[in-house]
Amino acid sequence: MKSKETDRLEYLIALISEFAEAHSISTAEAFKYLDEYKGLDFVEKFYEVEHTLSFDDVVDDLSQYCHRHGGRLV
Repeated sequence: MKSKETDRLEYLIALISEFAEAHSISTAEAFKYLDEYKGLDFVEKFYEVEHTLSFDDVVDDLSQYCHRHGGRLV
């Protein structure tokens, strides 16, 4: 049986990959960007809601959130 932490980690890895693909950047760049502009904090804080949405919707949410925190990807 998977733990909640494993589920969250797998979700986060998939989300970083989707974010990278949506913005045509590497997964390493996506991770750094999401970390720098508080996207990872956003996902952690709102995981219970965000993981019920499509990856497209969450990538849009993250893009807007990071933009409000100084990120340039939209």
